[in-house]
Amino acid sequence: MTGPAEEFPEDFPDGYQRPVSGSAWIPGPRGPADDLDPRHAPDPLPRESPEPAPDRTPPPAREPSRLPLPEQSPPSEPSADPSADPSSEPPPPEPSAEPSAEDLAVPGPPPTHALLKSLLGAWALAACSAEETRAVEDHLTECAPCAEEALRLRDAVGLLQPEETLDLKPLLRSRVLEDCLGRRPARIPVPTWATPYDTETARLDALLRDFGDAEWHTPVLLKWFEEERRKTRRTTVAGVIGHLLTVDGLVAAALGLDDPLGPQAPPGDPTDRTEHFWNSHPHPTTRQVREPWREQGHTLIRTVSFAGRGVAELAVDYGHFALPLADAFLERAFECWVHAWDIAEAVDYPYEAPSAPHLHQMIDLAARLLPGALAERRRAGLAAPARGLVAAGAPGRTLHLEIEGAGGGGWDIALDSPAAKPSAEHTVAHVALEGTEFCQLAAGHISPEEAAAGQHGDREAIRDVLFAAASLSRL
Repeated sequence: MTGPAEEFPEDFPDGYQRPVSGSAWIPGPRGPADDLDPRHAPDPLPRESPEPAPDRTPPPAREPSRLPLPEQSPPSEPSADPSADPSSEPPPPEPSAEPSAEDLAVPGPPPTHALLKSLLGAWALAACSAEETRAVEDHLTECAPCAEEALRLRDAVGLLQPEETLDLKPLLRSRVLEDCLGRRPARIPVPTWATPYDTETARLDALLRDFGDAEWHTPVLLKWFEEERRKTRRTTVAGVIGHLLTVDGLVAAALGLDDPLGPQAPPGDPTDRTEHFWNSHPHPTTRQVREPWREQGHTLIRTVSFAGRGVAELAVDYGHFALPLADAFLERAFECWVHAWDIAEAVDYPYEAPSAPHLHQMIDLAARLLPGALAERRRAGLAAPARGLVAAGAPGRTLHLEIEGAGGGGWDIALDSPAAKPSAEHTVAHVALEGTEFCQLAAGHISPEEAAAGQHGDREAIRDVLFAAASLSRL
């Protein structure tokens, strides 16, 4: 009995033919153990295309079945609609337009220890790529020897390029002003002896411009030399600017300007005025002190510029001594630079020395003050007595002071009397110092024993002059 027509796939996994529709299917004979021979293994089932498959080569003929087969009915026409044919497979999905870079990237092996170690030099110089930097830094958290080597290399890189200040070069301001004045001379020029003060206050003001509240309260240690001993006083950045404000007030008073401390301020001695300022405020000095100090400096420069030439000889009273106005402006420029250096050291910021011409003027002032300081120490019993008194203006024993480096030069210092005339023929000692080192000695920041780079001749005279230089310092 012939049953209804059944649908079978065209090919079976074992490679047999599909039976004729509507008849019972009986497989043909096959050789023994042919399924164990790899040569008789069936081919993989091909993916059926949605298009009509092309004609295939008929498989080799097999031995006919021994049972009679019923009449073969014509095969049914394939349906045009794939959904109508349950035996048809759905079409494959459309491939994506373009694969992404992540899909194409093939992960490589992790970098080896030797490779990462070879990159430490480039990493220390910041010459690695972002991927190399990330790999090296990840490795440093796991490898102690490489971490130690990286620290040594990073320290060595710091020696190749010293840290530079962000401030403008000291000579740049002078060059710009000189160029501008060369093109258009100032109708009212600033006196030459006031230029160092104008420059140093501008440099300090540039340092203070970006200070926040925390920096203004940073502790600063002030150092000076007094009675054979080094003294110190702790204050803040704001307290240092208040100190500069009060001592600049002595110059303002000599010019007839208002005293920043008011009429109750003690006259004369800078130390007494500073203590009065610090003690008169119930709360610590804040950043508000910058504006009055800055405005007072501008007023001093404007006043001496309009005053003319005769003002340079006006005396400024410092209590125990007095200076001409021109020298007082140099002294104020020197103290402004020294305390700016103290502030920069407290906030860990590099600060350069003044330009060579200005530094030379400051050193010249200190050298001119040395004979008087030496005579004052001798009167106090702190220096050796004079070996030979001479008439005023006559040549006497001399020490030659040689300052090396920028702003340096040579000065002859009279040893026995400020009124004596120094003479090269009467030189008994020679001292050589570097320029900034001599200024640090005159500011009381280093001891006389640490200062001399080279010395020759009378040891007693050398000691007396070095201690006289240190005695020029004060709070």
